[in-house]
Amino acid sequence: MISIRVGFLVALTAVAQSPNPSKPAPGGAPNRAKPPAQIEFVKIAPGEFMMGCVPGDMDCLEDEVPRHKVQLTKGFELGEYEVTQAQWEAVMGPDSNPSKTKGPKNPVDSVNKAEIHAFLDKLNAKNDGYKYRLPTEAEWEYAARAGAPEPPRVSLGDYAWFADNSDDESHPVGLKKPNAWGLHDMLGNVREWVDDRAAYYDYAPLPEVSVDPKGPQGGRGGGGGGGRGRGGANGGPPKGFDEKGRLLINGGGAEGLPLFRGGGWDNFAPYVRLSSRYYYYGTDLKVGDIGFRVVREAP
Repeated sequence: MISIRVGFLVALTAVAQSPNPSKPAPGGAPNRAKPPAQIEFVKIAPGEFMMGCVPGDMDCLEDEVPRHKVQLTKGFELGEYEVTQAQWEAVMGPDSNPSKTKGPKNPVDSVNKAEIHAFLDKLNAKNDGYKYRLPTEAEWEYAARAGAPEPPRVSLGDYAWFADNSDDESHPVGLKKPNAWGLHDMLGNVREWVDDRAAYYDYAPLPEVSVDPKGPQGGRGGGGGGGRGRGGANGGPPKGFDEKGRLLINGGGAEGLPLFRGGGWDNFAPYVRLSSRYYYYGTDLKVGDIGFRVVREAP
């Protein structure tokens, strides 16, 4: 995977590195100085992976199964770190930082989905040849797994800020070890918005391979079946929907609930796992343990 640094306050620049994708980079944050308003990206190649709870994980919940094969047909670039408060202010303007735990290198938090889309709109308005967006849930988990086993529970503190070590607050990004593809804080620090709405993976019959899946779009489309199939196995509504097509997982109602991944500084270890999914309230949710990271892709 290739790490690319991009500045949004100055003319766009890029530098490349070549970490070995087969093992984590050593130690915590890189020792090179970085202007705080730059966003760095890691190139993620297309590929296949098994999405959902791994066999033998006793903390699995019903929304993490069945484990299923996913194919992502397009590569993308994902933020090496969660978007920081300095990066938020560089794009959205001074005094725009709503975060509960203040710090220029801490992840921005307490931003709802509309505000995140406003941030992304400003990036896209630069017309720099890229599209900026939130990751899909499948893209997030693919990048988080990085082709490697999940960190052992006893080593979680090496990779994540969570309830056992966070002192009930977020921390500057990049202080913990990265995953095998060089991404930091995929577990812990703040939970991360993804673009999908919540649904059971098998709300519609799963194909042998789910291709570029997204959560339900405008009713019953999309989802674990990669856009294939809308009804339940017996001709009834898909799992988690009522007869009117309303998404009912955890009380989601007609529009469904937004999804967050990765666990946060206030979550205990059983909830800071690569397959853990979080969804409640709505797209206007603004809390101190939820932030986001950005996808960049060529049009």
